[in-house]
Amino acid sequence: MLPMRLLRTSHLGPTLIVTLVSTLLASSLTSFARAFLMGAAVFFGQLCVGWTNDLIDEESDRAEGRTDKPIAQGLLSRNLVIRSTFVSLALSTALSLLGPFGVRGGLLHLLGVGCGVAYNFVFKRTLLSPLPYLVAFAALPSSIVTSQNYVVPIWLIMAGALFGLAAHFANVVKDMEKDRISGIKGLPQILGSKISLFIAGISLVEIGIMLGIVTKNREIIPLSVIASMAIFTLPKRFSFPLILLIAVIDVGVLVNLGSYYLVLRS
Repeated sequence: MLPMRLLRTSHLGPTLIVTLVSTLLASSLTSFARAFLMGAAVFFGQLCVGWTNDLIDEESDRAEGRTDKPIAQGLLSRNLVIRSTFVSLALSTALSLLGPFGVRGGLLHLLGVGCGVAYNFVFKRTLLSPLPYLVAFAALPSSIVTSQNYVVPIWLIMAGALFGLAAHFANVVKDMEKDRISGIKGLPQILGSKISLFIAGISLVEIGIMLGIVTKNREIIPLSVIASMAIFTLPKRFSFPLILLIAVIDVGVLVNLGSYYLVLRS
């Protein structure tokens, strides 16, 4: 079915996880209705990022015989995906600036979306490939907190950035050799799989220590250490899903504890 093919080419799994995490965070600070609208803005922004990724990688995906890429397989019209991308960007922009994010929070959220698109077009093939991930993952929770007129705590910005770092290095590992053949030479491809997994693992441990100290929930620290070790022992294709799972767990802990730790109160 056409709608399902469109969703498949949007990197649906990560898109839904990022949307879920955002909605959960927002729900701890505002009403469900407002959190839902903020989640919708994030969802459409992530669709835009995912679709531009597959549009740009169409030729390399086709050369590699990727069966999970509808555009490369000719199962999905390129023009349809381009039009859908513009529609999703327009919806994300409208929901960000005119919805419960407010102007400041909305601009921060759109900064993250812009970083995702910029990664696809420019940074993916450079030594600065982690930079858009660092900024985008730090901007997302910051935009939610800012939308409620709170000051964003430094630890939350750092945790978001570290998740971005872990996600970038873990996500690239499974396709590293194919990327090198295609001429994609971001920082993970240059450093190699072992160093990339090490960076992803250390980032998780640092996040766990940070959350453990801030929330006084010490169970998060050993969980992060176990997850870090699992990155090295599990097949490479599980590295990125594991990062996303840890993100959901960590956000779930924060939401369960309430909004107290998410903001700096005057």
